[in-house]
Amino acid sequence: MDFVANEGKNVIIEANGKRYARHAISTHFVQVGESYIDLMTKYVLPHYQPGDIVSSSEKVLALCQGRVVTEDEVKPGFWATFLSRFVHQTEAGPGMGLPIKMQFAINVCGLPRVLWAAVCAAFDKLRGIHGTFYKMLGEEVRGLDGFYGRDIPYYEHMGVRVPSEPDKVCDEVFEKTGIVLMVVDANDLDQELLGKSAQLKDWTREELLALIQDNPAGQDLELTPFILIRELREGEEPPARTASGEEASEA
Repeated sequence: MDFVANEGKNVIIEANGKRYARHAISTHFVQVGESYIDLMTKYVLPHYQPGDIVSSSEKVLALCQGRVVTEDEVKPGFWATFLSRFVHQTEAGPGMGLPIKMQFAINVCGLPRVLWAAVCAAFDKLRGIHGTFYKMLGEEVRGLDGFYGRDIPYYEHMGVRVPSEPDKVCDEVFEKTGIVLMVVDANDLDQELLGKSAQLKDWTREELLALIQDNPAGQDLELTPFILIRELREGEEPPARTASGEEASEA
């Protein structure tokens, strides 16, 4: 098989003292309520071999689980509008700089906890420490996607939460398909491991994230939520190309 990389990404990466090839698996645009088992069976199994690891975007699993929230369910109030003005925006998007996302944080965590996190984050920022707000409020707040249509208009009026029980999802996928899976929340700035199959119990978080440290799935409309990862034998050079058909380079 040809290993395909998204534009600006590499097929081959060196990680944990070994070389791995990554294949970006294209799918249709996944809608709310679809079956992640059906997606794995249709798109991943035809390429999968024993020993491979598959990295899945947390967003596609959350959509399958119906873990979404709409604008009608989150109405920004005074504190959400006020606090969102002080959020630093990154290349990954506005994050809690959107009042509707800040209101989601207030709804989930409560206003006192959000205010305390904002105060601590402000003091840490003066010391050059970033990310305190999200660390204090947890993955449910940090992992909220959507309510932002610049890259994917479909998500402009809808938020996608983190998937429920990602470890159990990975174990179910292995039981029904034989695919060894990890679930990640990734963008071009940061990657976070949310869940993994029991078959990966000997892998550390750092070792698994090293396999996708350059975010090979991309963060725009690539429609490649699944990345197949295969260890290469010494001297092995698999056929590799970019999504546009050009020869891919090595990281």
